[in-house]
Amino acid sequence: MTTYQHTKTVLKQVASTYADSILHSIQQEYPNQMQHMMTGPEDRPKPREAHPAFYGCFDWHSSVELHWVLIRLLRLVPHAFDTTETLKVLNVHLTHENLAQETAYMRSRPRFERPYGWGWALTFVHELTVWEDKTAQRWLEAARPLADVITDGFLAWLPKATYPIRIGMHSNSAFGLARSVPWARYLATQGDSRLLTAITKAAIQWYGADKDYPAHYEPSGTDFLSPALTEIDLMSLVLAREEFLTWVDEFLPRLESGEPKSLFEPAFVSDASDGQLAHLHGLNGYRAFVWKHLKDILPADDVRRRHLEMGSDVHAKASMGAVTGSDYMVEHWLACYAMLYLSGVQPK
Repeated sequence: MTTYQHTKTVLKQVASTYADSILHSIQQEYPNQMQHMMTGPEDRPKPREAHPAFYGCFDWHSSVELHWVLIRLLRLVPHAFDTTETLKVLNVHLTHENLAQETAYMRSRPRFERPYGWGWALTFVHELTVWEDKTAQRWLEAARPLADVITDGFLAWLPKATYPIRIGMHSNSAFGLARSVPWARYLATQGDSRLLTAITKAAIQWYGADKDYPAHYEPSGTDFLSPALTEIDLMSLVLAREEFLTWVDEFLPRLESGEPKSLFEPAFVSDASDGQLAHLHGLNGYRAFVWKHLKDILPADDVRRRHLEMGSDVHAKASMGAVTGSDYMVEHWLACYAMLYLSGVQPK
């Protein structure tokens, strides 16, 4: 059984549990950490007032990414769970009116959720473009203006972004761009290659010359991303395969020895109820995804594949059990990293 077949089987097994947990989270308005910049003393909207589609899940980006997980479940494994309630809730959230308000909010605050929320929003909209379903096309029609505003935001920001942000949290530059590549590719097929060109140019400018990355310093205590692996994630999407293989040989030159060990040892989560410490569950899930993704790119006889497969498996085992039945500080977002691991890079 191939790795993809195995993870597809697991996806079918967890679909119902994931959907139930996500439906609870995306409709839970509080607690809520709004990233709302107040423009005056009266500018204090409640979450649902500011974000009628994406008000739940503690914060905006978590709501967006879990809406994506639901849509991906509906597209990939619709017969693995009862979709009735999922469709009902999504039809309430993803109306033209609600998404028009989300678009207006993003347009009025052009740096809101940049780049993490931007990348997940484009991931969400792109999922709708590859799903040949009448309901999905209705949601896409409503969501397309939001994607257009974010696209314009990237085109305005990237030429000014002289330096990348290399941390393991939301402002990481590589992750937001990597999640935006499928949408950029879609636009290119429609005759607009500006975003794909801008992302590729920024990626090469920021990371093209990186060699022997000091990944032994990872992780930091609140990471849910690996700064090293976000670069692999992005560069694998913007470089031709042979160019990428040359780049990754120099980026992590000791992978064939399972080095650096810090990237192959799962992070320990001491308290899942602490939102910052709980981030490490996401780090484990993200590493599982990227190691699996890199293994699939390497030649079949490459000795590094064995280390990558073991690294992916051990991180998946450390993370997957926390997706549901844990603490809300984990449950309101972790399923998106499980979905990346279980279903791979879009489109699949």
